[in-house]
Amino acid sequence: MAVARYKVVVDAFAAEIRAGRLSAGTRLPTHRQLAAREHIALVTASRVYAELEAMGLVSAEQGRGTFVRDIVLPPGHGIDQRSLAAGTIDLNFNYPTLPGQADLLRTALRELAASGDLEALLRYQPHRGRPHDLAVVARHLGLRGLAVSAEQVLIVNGGQHGLATTLMATLAPGDVIAADALTYPGFKVLAHTLRLELAALPATPDGPDLDALEQLCAQRRVRAVYSMPTLHNPLGWVMDASARLRLAAIARRRGLLIIEDAAYAYLADEPPPPLAALAPDVTVYVSGLSKSVATGLRVGFVAAPAPLVPAIERAIRVTTWNAPAITTAIACRWLEDGTVGRLEAGKRDDARVRQAIAREVLAGLPQVSHPSSYFVWLPLPEEARADRIAASLARDHISVATAEPYAVSAPAPQAVRLALGSTELPSLRPTLARVRQVIDEDAYR
Repeated sequence: MAVARYKVVVDAFAAEIRAGRLSAGTRLPTHRQLAAREHIALVTASRVYAELEAMGLVSAEQGRGTFVRDIVLPPGHGIDQRSLAAGTIDLNFNYPTLPGQADLLRTALRELAASGDLEALLRYQPHRGRPHDLAVVARHLGLRGLAVSAEQVLIVNGGQHGLATTLMATLAPGDVIAADALTYPGFKVLAHTLRLELAALPATPDGPDLDALEQLCAQRRVRAVYSMPTLHNPLGWVMDASARLRLAAIARRRGLLIIEDAAYAYLADEPPPPLAALAPDVTVYVSGLSKSVATGLRVGFVAAPAPLVPAIERAIRVTTWNAPAITTAIACRWLEDGTVGRLEAGKRDDARVRQAIAREVLAGLPQVSHPSSYFVWLPLPEEARADRIAASLARDHISVATAEPYAVSAPAPQAVRLALGSTELPSLRPTLARVRQVIDEDAYR
């Protein structure tokens, strides 16, 4: 059987790219040039590039052209977390720690071993947590500006589990969620897994474009909006009080559920009230201790309107039955004795120091960040290529993320996201200097 002509062209390009004869960042002929060169129709040339893009071999950028992607990078450009090679410096994931945290854990384990209710921790727990623990979390959320009763709180197995159970309990396959055009990759993966559609909201310097949200709701049946109003990941914004009030008003008027992700909110000094405090009837608030304490302490919190609590509790039951009792017990001890508060304060100071270093080393490059956040977003110069830069840094044993995992719609912008919280502080300055050097070299190659 004869092979379709466009397939022959696709296979030829794929072979050239995989063999390295067409290197990452190479600009391919325009659709018209390809059609003329291969004696095919223009629509067929477009089909060639569409298939190559679906194969992950090229990326199309409006107004710029079609470029060869670097296929050495792991899928997701580093956001698929896997074991890093020995000696790799991680500017991809944030798992900030402070000196002495391991000693805190040793002490907590000794205290737990001596406690009178240790045997109870070996049994099944109530799905959303024990009453005492729920009360502890409710008091903690009150310190964050969110006054809720213990009856509205659910303890989950980390913030990601909180997002998952919230979506499982409140939405159905095919539902549309409005989300920032650049947003947390874990939420993107979760929405895709649950067959939910994400609709992108353009960003302004201070938050999502709420006019665009109004227009989207007028055109589509949007069911929810996913928001990180305080220390947005990856852009670092803190929405002001007026924008929060407007978002709450839109949600009520349009019948939207607000899903508020507060993973990094602890880093902001005196932010405006959470969305859940302004619109408690339509907001589910999700947070946890992965960033403020330790990623291995998989304890998260959900605060929800009372009518939604039973459905989220059912979702906890069918996923993990209950959050791990032992880590929950440790977390609640640390919430009660002030350990969490001290760690959060220490990490706010640590983040400011790291941001100051980044501003100094990367001066002259466009930077989008917050003075006390653990990440920096670097929009790249016109001719620079994010995948090429990431691959070059990977060869230097430096792991960074490109914009692709964060982008809700295609094409992803040419940008690099640097996580500042995982690298040893003495290594941060020289590592960022190497990142700066690679970006400069790529922009002027």
